[in-house]
Amino acid sequence: MATEVKQVPEQPVERSTEEKVVDSARDFWGKNNKVITYALAGLVVIVGGYFAYTKFYKGPAEAKAADAIWKAEDYYRLDSFKLALEGDGMNGGFLKAIKNHGGTKAGNLAQFYAGACYMQLGDFNNAIKYLKEFSTSQVEMEVRAAGLLGDAYSELGKKQEAVDYYKKAGNLFDKDDINSPEYLFRAAMLYQDLGKNKEAIEVLHQIKDKYPSSQRAFEVDKYLGKLGDLN
Repeated sequence: MATEVKQVPEQPVERSTEEKVVDSARDFWGKNNKVITYALAGLVVIVGGYFAYTKFYKGPAEAKAADAIWKAEDYYRLDSFKLALEGDGMNGGFLKAIKNHGGTKAGNLAQFYAGACYMQLGDFNNAIKYLKEFSTSQVEMEVRAAGLLGDAYSELGKKQEAVDYYKKAGNLFDKDDINSPEYLFRAAMLYQDLGKNKEAIEVLHQIKDKYPSSQRAFEVDKYLGKLGDLN
């Protein structure tokens, strides 16, 4: 009698982690390939559009704006502030550059120059208007703009506003041991005028502690004495 041979069922082969990942990726691609393709195509369009905008529009616009203010900058350096603002008939001034090239770096810089020109011409309200429109990531320029705003508000008799901008200018760039103590000193003097002696004393001590070698630091003790602080 023949012996019956039992069939042993095959055991499933354990698949490796790498094979599982590949299969999972294939499954994901199969379900989402259209969405991924459209997304990649959209990204290509966006990146391509940005480079086209930079090369064919923004670049030429920036160059044109820079060309529009070069003569006005010359007039500014020569202290011809009215010509710098309004132009000379052949070359436009800062005001025209602001109007025609407002979205460019040169147009933004023209805002600063316009404010500085109006300061020199004694038109403090317009100085404030244009200086407030100016923005920059360069701390040295930000110090100058804040300091000019302090000067403009001070000239208008708006002492608290002037103090705020002088303190801002004095605290923006600690390494500047010329402008920083000067603007802080102006803030202290206005605090004194406002009858805020405590605040004035605090700012004078700030000058003395942070900028001991500055010109203003040599004057601090005299003013501290007048304010009753003899420490």
